Amino acid sequence: MSIVYLDSLEGATAADLRGFFVGWPDPPSPETHYRMLAGSQHIALARDGESGPVVGFINAVSDGVLAAYIPLLEVLPAYQGRGIGGELVRRLLARLDGLYMVDLLCDEELQDFYRPLGLMPATGMMKRNYARQSGE
Repeated sequence: MSIVYLDSLEGATAADLRGFFVGWPDPPSPETHYRMLAGSQHIALARDGESGPVVGFINAVSDGVLAAYIPLLEVLPAYQGRGIGGELVRRLLARLDGLYMVDLLCDEELQDFYRPLGLMPATGMMKRNYARQSGE
């Protein structure tokens, strides 16, 4: 099948979101993942064919005026290395292009992935409530 890129959840269900959050000790359920995407101002999805499962996603939350934050980008392990993650980032950044700032936190070893896509390293702070990692 070929990868189809979408900018909405139209036609997708929670069942299409299985297999994400690999390595998370307490991952969100597909239902919670769906709610998270539905609550985001912007998303981009990669599906395996027109009606196949979602194999990658990215989301952004934004004030719609100056700023956006990209909290998550993920591609299923079996689909990694095919350029899907980069294409998802490019599509979302194109939609956020009119904003002053688009921020994303990532581990240092992932910066080389994002640099060619137009992002630059920065210093930041964060708080994590691991008891709420599943979103439940």
